Amino acid sequence: MTGTGTDTTSVVVERRVDASPGRVWESITDLRDMPRVLSGVERVEVLTEGGFGVGTRWRETRRMLGKEATEEMTVTECEPPDRYVTVADSHGMHYVSEITLTPDGTGATTLRMRFSARPVRGRRPGFLAKLMARFGAKAVAKALTKDLTEITNAVESRT
Repeated sequence: MTGTGTDTTSVVVERRVDASPGRVWESITDLRDMPRVLSGVERVEVLTEGGFGVGTRWRETRRMLGKEATEEMTVTECEPPDRYVTVADSHGMHYVSEITLTPDGTGATTLRMRFSARPVRGRRPGFLAKLMARFGAKAVAKALTKDLTEITNAVESRT
């Protein structure tokens, strides 16, 4: 976790996946399948019609530290099959998640997740902000690493 002087906190994790960027992209943008792939995700409610792209919105409910938290995510940048960025504003915090896929040798991909959070002026921090403040980079990195491991397992098991 790093600070930039503006109270922004960031965590970056990455993992090599034995599958092409196209196959990894299909998995990570299949929102309806997310609760099956990621054990921490309880449910996903897609709020927009059509394919995955800029403007796609969904509500994602996760269980973290025994508590359920729901965040509304919006895709703000999308460059298939290379990267996408989502934002969420919740409980006094502005969250940005960036997923990048980089070809890694023949038929493999490096999947990288960057998560950052900063307080919104004049707002009280919510559950995720308190989680990050209390448990810091280690807990956030552990949760993201678990997500990457589960995505890798799901993609690599689809031969």
